[in-house]
Amino acid sequence: MSRISLDQPTSGAVSDSLSAEQARIREAYAKRRKDDARYSWFNPGHLFMVQERERQLLALLRRYGSAPLTPKKILEIGCGTGYWLRKFIKWGARPENITGIDLLPDRFTEATHLCPVTVNLLCANASHLEFEDSTFDLVLQSTVFTSILDPIMKQQVAGEMLRVLKPEGLILWYDYHMNNPRNPDVKDVKSREIHALFPGRQIRLHRVTLAPLSHVGLLLDHGCWHIYWSGFPCSVLIISV
Repeated sequence: MSRISLDQPTSGAVSDSLSAEQARIREAYAKRRKDDARYSWFNPGHLFMVQERERQLLALLRRYGSAPLTPKKILEIGCGTGYWLRKFIKWGARPENITGIDLLPDRFTEATHLCPVTVNLLCANASHLEFEDSTFDLVLQSTVFTSILDPIMKQQVAGEMLRVLKPEGLILWYDYHMNNPRNPDVKDVKSREIHALFPGRQIRLHRVTLAPLSHVGLLLDHGCWHIYWSGFPCSVLIISV
């Protein structure tokens, strides 16, 4: 088990670009409200969307031969407080086979309190991963690449995800393919850019919807409550080597 905070050095202009983008991302997330009621588990719209996403993810893992999860080594890029790490444990993955990495110290610290002690957690920049080649069966990223505006960092992170992925492994990608006009700190990532980030790989795209939670509500119809929303489309991709 390892819980380490790292800032990896790189050289020259690339280092300057990565350092500037790292600072920008940390500043952007620092501005976000930490007690936003839209993301409360008592918000039925948020609960519905997360549960729907879980169903989609489990179906994709089953479809592409990644079940059961017990023997799988799993890495999440941008793990935040470790929500998906704990879900993978619930679905059968062993805590000691799970690694999460996040750039934000406060989220890393919270993850260390919430995750089992045998989960490997790192506070670091995913553009330089301290793992051997072909280490993980599954590599997951969730709304990370839309938060990275610097193309150099995007290329570095994508390259590292591929490097640490085992032959026949899978990358699970969940991100916006349309811009959020209310958030200038993120930018959509379309299919063409994804193919450029992962050249020569098999990419299977599945479309789902991530609602802007301010547009989620409840409608009473014939005595039953129904969830309704309008949303920004997201992409769920399976990328295999």
